[in-house]
Amino acid sequence: MIEDLIPKRLLIELRTVVNKLVDSALGIEVHNEIFDLERTHTPLEPRVRRIKTPHKLDEIFWRVLRHSSVLNVLHSLIGNNVRLHGSKLNIKAPRYGAPVEWHQDWAFYPHTNDDILAIGLMLDDVEDDNGPMLAIPGTHKRPKVWDHHMNGNFCGAINLDNLSDIDFSSAVSCTGPAGSCSFHHVRLVHGSAQNRSNNPRHLLLYECAAADSWPLLNFKSLDEFDSRLICGNSTISPRSNYAPIRMPYPPAVGQGSIYENQSAIDKRYFEIS
Repeated sequence: MIEDLIPKRLLIELRTVVNKLVDSALGIEVHNEIFDLERTHTPLEPRVRRIKTPHKLDEIFWRVLRHSSVLNVLHSLIGNNVRLHGSKLNIKAPRYGAPVEWHQDWAFYPHTNDDILAIGLMLDDVEDDNGPMLAIPGTHKRPKVWDHHMNGNFCGAINLDNLSDIDFSSAVSCTGPAGSCSFHHVRLVHGSAQNRSNNPRHLLLYECAAADSWPLLNFKSLDEFDSRLICGNSTISPRSNYAPIRMPYPPAVGQGSIYENQSAIDKRYFEIS
């Protein structure tokens, strides 16, 4: 956690863009390529739980990611050559923001090496009662990817049946004032509870990988791949390091965002009201 990493001026500009995007969900009936919607969403009372790939929607999301304060941390953690794997903005509105079950990002997108992390930029003040990200310290150092399957299909959540090697009571809350950022390794076990406060929680997530870490899934084209270079140089020589891998197949019954994937699970850790 690094508090106040993003300058206030840039944060205000970012919030303005996000508010306009959320407002544009008025009239939308179902999930689409931009919005993932709460189960209580209606076209007249829009409830957005995720904006998908915001880096494709407005240049400010790239400007934030390439800010010197962010680049300095990326350089220190995964080097000078870094590529964006993906982005999303998870929204927890007051009193109904959906929880996210325990998972490892690595279960969704294995690569040739695991020099990969996620940045969580807090657009609001995040406290213990408005659904902060919860992390289990040290789980990224375990040479393991936990089972994210349910009834034979990928479900995007760690299967809690017969699970005894994760101490969920050791979870720590990633809290801080707006403009703060968390940085977590791709194999860290994490999740978040429902927002039970009167305050919103907008969390902008960037998934960043070393440029020589190549995905084992969904490679589209070299031009598209290189278009996501954040800094440094690209390479066509992937670096291969040992890392435990469990492929996310067969696909989830409700294949889509993590919320849709997790809709198929029959045993939850976090309550939904």
